[in-house]
Amino acid sequence: MILLQSHSRFLLQTLLNRVQNLEKAVELDYHWVEFDDVRYHIQVSMKNPNVLLLSVSLPIPPPETVFVGGLPFGAIEAIKAAYGVVVQILDPPRDGYNLTLKLNLSKLPPDEESRHSLLVKIASVREVVLGAPLRVVLKHLASRTVSPDRGRLLALVHRPNESFFLVPQAEKVTVVFPMRFKDSVDTSLAASFLQEFVDARRTAGLNNAPPCSFSPKPPPELKEAPAEALSSNAGFVSFVIYPRHVEGKKLDRTVWNLSTFHAYVNYHVKSSEGFMHSRMRRRVESLIQALDRAKADAEEKQKSPNSGSFKRLSLKEGRANSKS
Repeated sequence: MILLQSHSRFLLQTLLNRVQNLEKAVELDYHWVEFDDVRYHIQVSMKNPNVLLLSVSLPIPPPETVFVGGLPFGAIEAIKAAYGVVVQILDPPRDGYNLTLKLNLSKLPPDEESRHSLLVKIASVREVVLGAPLRVVLKHLASRTVSPDRGRLLALVHRPNESFFLVPQAEKVTVVFPMRFKDSVDTSLAASFLQEFVDARRTAGLNNAPPCSFSPKPPPELKEAPAEALSSNAGFVSFVIYPRHVEGKKLDRTVWNLSTFHAYVNYHVKSSEGFMHSRMRRRVESLIQALDRAKADAEEKQKSPNSGSFKRLSLKEGRANSKS
C-alpha cells in the first residue's frame, strides 16, 4: 500500500528552483489545490527576488473543532519551532487564506544538506499546521506527562466540514475517524477495505502496530460528540496510540499518517475502483473480439455452405448429363 508524502511536491520543486536561481529576478504567481481542499499561493516580485510569500488555505472547519485566529490551536508555535528566523508570519494573512508566510531565502543555511532539509520542511507546511494539535497531544503521550485535555474529547479538522476525534488518556490516545464517502460504490469498497485493514493488523508481522478496530456504529469514545459530527456511511475506524508509537522520529510519521488517514483510504478505494474498471474493459474487449471472430466464420460458411467447388457446364454437356 502507498503512503502519501508529507511535503507538497510542486511547492518543494518551486522552492528548489527559486533557490538555485536567486540571482535571476523573476516574477512568480502560482495558485494550486491539493487533496482535501488545501490551497496554496506563491508570489515572488522582481523588486525583491529573495523574498517569497506563501499563502495557505485550510479545509473549512466544522463547528466542533477549535480554531484560534483562523488556525488550529498550537499552529503558530509549531511554525516558529519548525522554521525559525527564515519564516515570518504575516498578520493578517492574504484575503481568502488562513496563513501567509514571508520566506527570506537569503537566510537559508549555507550547507546544502541543511538547506534542502529546511526546504522540505517548508514544503510540509500542511503537516506542520494541520497536525499541530495532534502533535501537542502525542508529545504529552511520548513524554508520559499529563495532557491538559486528558479525558476530554477533541475534534480536529482533516477535510472540509469534517473532523476526526482524539481521546487523550494517561497511557494512551484513542483516535476515531468517522468515514464518509459521497459515492455508494466508494462506500461499499471502503467498508470492505477497512475490514481487511483491521484483519491485517492481527497478522504476526504487525504485532507492534497500533490496535485498530472498525464498527458501523459510533464507538463509546464518541458519546460526547455532537450528533451532526457522527454522520457516517462507511463506519468508524479507531486506533489506540501508545507511547512506543510516538517515540523519537516516530512522532512525525504518526502525526502525518493519522492526519491523512481518510485521504489514504480514499486513494486506495479509487485505485481499486480503477483497477476493477480496467479489468472489466479488458474482459469486454476480449468478448468483442471473440464475437467478431464468430461473425467472420459465420459469413464464410454462408458463402460456401458445402465447402465444394462448382463448374459451369455448356449446353451440350448439360443435355448429355440429363440423358445419362
